[in-house]
Amino acid sequence: MRKKYHVYLTNEQRRIMLDSLIEKKNVLIRTGHYTDAIDEIIIKVMKAKIMRVHVKER
Repeated sequence: MRKKYHVYLTNEQRRIMLDSLIEKKNVLIRTGHYTDAIDEIIIKVMKAKIMRVHVKER
């Protein structure tokens, strides 16, 4: 059984994550490797719901 994980990111963190994944995909393409796994992650990040979460500061 697979475990599900929830990651809460700010807009800035989400953008950095997508940029990094795309950069990694480009490296894999240049070196002739498969990009299927990276493609799946990029799609999941792009389709993820955007939620507003209130964080209480201490």
